[in-house]
Amino acid sequence: MVRAGLKVLATAFLAGAAMTGGVQAGEKDTKPPEIPTCDKKIGTLAVTEPENRWWERYQLESPEALIKVFVSQSKCFTLVDRGKGLAAAEKERALAGSGEMRGGSNIGKGQMKAADYVLVPDIVNQNANSGGKHIGGILGGLVPGLGGVLLGGISLKSKTADVVLTLTDVRSTEQVSLQQGHAKKTDLGWGAGGGVGFFGGFAAGGASSYANTEIGQIVTMAYLDAFAKMVTDVKAIAPDAKADNVSQSVSMAKPGKLYEQPSLKSKVVRDLDPGMTMYPTGEKQGIWWKVTDELGNEGWVPSSLFQLAK
Repeated sequence: MVRAGLKVLATAFLAGAAMTGGVQAGEKDTKPPEIPTCDKKIGTLAVTEPENRWWERYQLESPEALIKVFVSQSKCFTLVDRGKGLAAAEKERALAGSGEMRGGSNIGKGQMKAADYVLVPDIVNQNANSGGKHIGGILGGLVPGLGGVLLGGISLKSKTADVVLTLTDVRSTEQVSLQQGHAKKTDLGWGAGGGVGFFGGFAAGGASSYANTEIGQIVTMAYLDAFAKMVTDVKAIAPDAKADNVSQSVSMAKPGKLYEQPSLKSKVVRDLDPGMTMYPTGEKQGIWWKVTDELGNEGWVPSSLFQLAK
């Protein structure tokens, strides 16, 4: 009888706990948000910091590291590093130029991959004196539905974040996509169930303050909201930076040859003299670029022989 009574009490206690903590139980069953993905690469992307360094006011790292995690996991773009990675590469090239590298290291000019797009992560700014930009006003003129209303950027008091992502075509300077993202503290309700694993990836990617602080997590969710919209937008318009900029020309800085395939052992289509204008098709293999000449001949040329046409 005693055991039966204890069993009844235990059952009643668990049922009561489930009722009083229903939101928490529901939270544990809620899956964390997912980063959208693409079936194929859209192009090459560089992430660039905005000028106003807004993150320093909130003891956060640069959003560049955060966005790079989104981009990398989405598989929508091939990332090129124009930050710390570029600085390290320049040091390696300096060592090579000074003769410190062993022969065959193959470090030199003409091998850096160009970015097709630049992505800038910023916040929607209400205060004109904060960062020196009327970003909210700018968005009001560009994004449907904002109607010119100035929005708050990040509020520690209300625990909200409004951010913006701008995707620009490097060659044409065309603004491919501009998306606003919003998040608030209540959007973190799933955190009890899977937040640690979700935000852990950002900490590993160099964005630990976004993973370990409440306001950082809110900003992360706002950027994820904007990034998801951007991916949807980009998929719908299917931009092709290479196709859109095939008319961009280069000229031969040195004499060379036009090859049928990206190999010095391939058949030569024709000789190329310094000053001749070539038109890249956008297709590349290592240092080799596929190009056409004024006569319509098509082939491959090492990019180290090129310079931008004047």
